[in-house]
Amino acid sequence: MEFLFTAIHLRADAPFSHKNSSLEFLSFWSRMSGLYHTLSQITDELSTDECKRICYLCGALDTDKFFTDPRGMLQSVLCQTRMDYVFLMELILKIKRYDLLREVLSTNKSTVEGLLKNGHSVSEYRVLMADVSEDMDTEDLKSLAFLLRGTLPEHKLENVQSFLDIVVELEKLDQLSSEKMDLIEHCLRSIHRADLAKKISHYQQTGKNYQLYVVIDVFVDATIEYTKYEQQEEVYSMRSDPRGVCLIIDCVGTEGDQLEQTFQALNFHVITHKLLSVRDVQSTLREVTHQQGHYRASAFVCCIISRSRSSDLLATDSHGPGLDLDTVRHLFTSDSCPGLAGKPKLFFIQSYDVSEPQRCAGYMGCEDEAGGELETDAPVLLCCKRTIPVDADIFWSHCWTKGEQLEVPNHQSVYLKALRSSLTEGQKRRTHLVDVHMMVNRAVYDHNHKSPQSSYFLNLRHTLRKKVYLS
Repeated sequence: MEFLFTAIHLRADAPFSHKNSSLEFLSFWSRMSGLYHTLSQITDELSTDECKRICYLCGALDTDKFFTDPRGMLQSVLCQTRMDYVFLMELILKIKRYDLLREVLSTNKSTVEGLLKNGHSVSEYRVLMADVSEDMDTEDLKSLAFLLRGTLPEHKLENVQSFLDIVVELEKLDQLSSEKMDLIEHCLRSIHRADLAKKISHYQQTGKNYQLYVVIDVFVDATIEYTKYEQQEEVYSMRSDPRGVCLIIDCVGTEGDQLEQTFQALNFHVITHKLLSVRDVQSTLREVTHQQGHYRASAFVCCIISRSRSSDLLATDSHGPGLDLDTVRHLFTSDSCPGLAGKPKLFFIQSYDVSEPQRCAGYMGCEDEAGGELETDAPVLLCCKRTIPVDADIFWSHCWTKGEQLEVPNHQSVYLKALRSSLTEGQKRRTHLVDVHMMVNRAVYDHNHKSPQSSYFLNLRHTLRKKVYLS
């Protein structure tokens, strides 16, 4: 997700204060003030269909529970996606509620489009599906449900209230995805909605693999057509062999080997280090930044697994200042690592927070309101300062969870497991990285819904200027 600093962005580096130590973790809602109030204002103004569309755009839609409390469901989804003002503005823009941009968020359509011109967080595929849903009437929906009676279970079709309900069920059956849209296009043409089918067809054509272009001379024209494809879709070149360095630093010692296998299969030269101290992590990172091979590489990947305190990585150290995540990012900027200038730099970080429970001030719009009451039965939150990739060509995926999870026998990170499987699937289907991460979002959200006591929290930010394919 791209993030740009704006006047309305609330500081994420304000000091923390501890209060009411009798609670293991403080309530999420009690820590929300500014942003929570804004979310409440917006959700109160949304229709059920608009709530559903936003949930879908965020990558999570539990239709079985959505009908009973659409606004509560939406707020739950927004909490799990680590909402901030820029992402919120993008969501409101995508559902075309320009009045809410103006009256609640004090901005306008053109301003938000300007903020997002170099990148966005919402999947283009999901935006397309939401737009198609908006254009379908009741009769269209009935006709579509009739056509799909042999594909979807009858009890699911009986409860269909919108096109997105059908989309979600087809996605669950792997009958629909950003790379698999022929079925839904055929159905739309069959119910005489050629206008909507053309939208699907156009999306597929703009995202087709260059191999599907007709070429006359395979040895000459293949290169020409590939260049045309890259220019049309604005894709980072991934032609180097290997693609670049993938640095894995596993300070927990649990899943570095599995990540190594994944990125080797993605044609990266993998360098793995385990159980390093903070000092060793710093020296390893600096050593990698000076490698001359970056000039020949197409990309760079950095994976870190570590215990943490707030946004500081502790590595194997039990105490000390730790290593600030922003320092990690800065080591690979164009100034610090010119060999990677203009190339995608992908960071995947799993941290296990060992901080004491804290009231979060200044984080995600929260403010520590004196005398505020706490709800002990609300969702829990681990406070963690955000690290914002302010430089170009960075993809920053940071997941954190409670450090106690490492004490569970044979622990495996839900995030890392989802990341490995999603990258592998994305390689097979030629899915660009933002959509790959949407699959990770869904897996983490599903886990949190089933096991709230062991929740994971994701912070995705990117300043990619083009699409990244690791096929």
